[in-house]
Amino acid sequence: MPGPVNLIREGTIMPRIAVGGIHTECSTSSPALMREEDFRVLRGPDLLGADYFDFLPREGVEPVPLLHARAVPGGPVARATYDAFKAEFLDRLTRALPLDGVYLAMHGAMHVEGMEDAEGDWISAVRAVVGPDLPIATSYDLHGNVTQRIVDAIDIFSAYRTAPHIDVRETMQAAWEMLLRRLAGDERPGVVWAPAPLLLPGERSSTEDEPARSLYAALPEFDRRPGVWKADLMIGYVWADEPRATAAAVVTGTDPEATRAAAEEIAARFWAARDDFRFGPVTGPLAEMLDRTAAATTAPVILADSGDNPTGGGVGDRADVLAALIARDWQGALVAGITDAPAVAACFAAGEGADLTLRIGATLDPAGISVTTPARVLMLDDPGREPERQAVVAIGGVTLILAARRRPYHAIADFTRLGLDPKGARLLVVKSGYLSPELAPIANPSLMALTDGSVNQDIANLPNHRRRLRRLPYDPDTDFAPRGLASARFSR
Repeated sequence: MPGPVNLIREGTIMPRIAVGGIHTECSTSSPALMREEDFRVLRGPDLLGADYFDFLPREGVEPVPLLHARAVPGGPVARATYDAFKAEFLDRLTRALPLDGVYLAMHGAMHVEGMEDAEGDWISAVRAVVGPDLPIATSYDLHGNVTQRIVDAIDIFSAYRTAPHIDVRETMQAAWEMLLRRLAGDERPGVVWAPAPLLLPGERSSTEDEPARSLYAALPEFDRRPGVWKADLMIGYVWADEPRATAAAVVTGTDPEATRAAAEEIAARFWAARDDFRFGPVTGPLAEMLDRTAAATTAPVILADSGDNPTGGGVGDRADVLAALIARDWQGALVAGITDAPAVAACFAAGEGADLTLRIGATLDPAGISVTTPARVLMLDDPGREPERQAVVAIGGVTLILAARRRPYHAIADFTRLGLDPKGARLLVVKSGYLSPELAPIANPSLMALTDGSVNQDIANLPNHRRRLRRLPYDPDTDFAPRGLASARFSR
């Protein structure tokens, strides 16, 4: 791809591009509604200073920052919260006109109360404000869901090609640079998507494992085809009970036929590999995984509590694994972590070194698992805001991190901040699916427990009232011939 910023600099234009969006994913099985306080909201110039927007140029282009709201995945977004974000975004967008383009940094798996295509609602509303001629570029998580409504409103699409996601910046930058390329020349890109009737959890489609590794490694070959700008494969998001939940190939290009052919070929390759997707780590019921850990002669064993993974939309407050460790009188385990604001408050009230009895778990989802147990407060972390507080407690031979708000523990710094060494544990339990890039290298070995929760791996038996049934795993007789569906804008 030529250097679009340089192309624009050589001309006389200084394009003004609005930047913003909303980014989260939502399990419809979670009872924990997300509200404004769950989001990190960047407004105006603060957006340009955020680490994940640091690729935006300071010369040759004028980024016009509007609003970007981003949250750890969770339950559905409260309708009032979504409506407020959308109204503010559209107001800022209207006041920013005239513009030359819009870049929307999205996720693709947001579920809003009373909606079945929240991104479609957001993006089509943006299109209504800016009119039919302004180009709109979007970036997505590969676990987002795509619809014809979304495709019909955009000109450019870019999605992650890695899971775990280590190409977030590159994906956002690709969308931005394609938009600049559109503004710098006479080429007018469009989007074609080819849905594939297969629903997979991310844990069975990590790009660290086959067949996803090879499928994604082949995507740059499509980018080099004449008339194709960027090819993407969407796994989709399985834990939202919505009609749009499905996998899809999504391709941006300037030649409608070449773009369609690429989308159909990618979808066909994905479908041909449908029986080959497997869990990467050793996986099984919790009791079996703890038996394996007990027999292990290496450390740290890292055990993923997959059903309650907050980065997939889990609540993060279940104490299933903690209860099993206590029952086994486990020694040398570090559990990170359980969301429980009342337990954290009790620890702060008692103080470091105090002994107390704690009820832990099931504070956000009362149907979850809790334990009541004696504990000793080892450490208190107070960053200055009560929702950010953490407490480290000892329960027999188990060290447990408690968090006042939902969050993952996937970075080494999450532990060292609390004076903990994840490498020194005999067993490290994290609420996760596939392990993060920082934890995976230290796992010796990595195990995944098929635990219960709002993102459990029993896909075929998820509550299913709105998903289309003629797709795997719901209909084993599903057949498929890929068909590329072009954006209504492609012929403009």
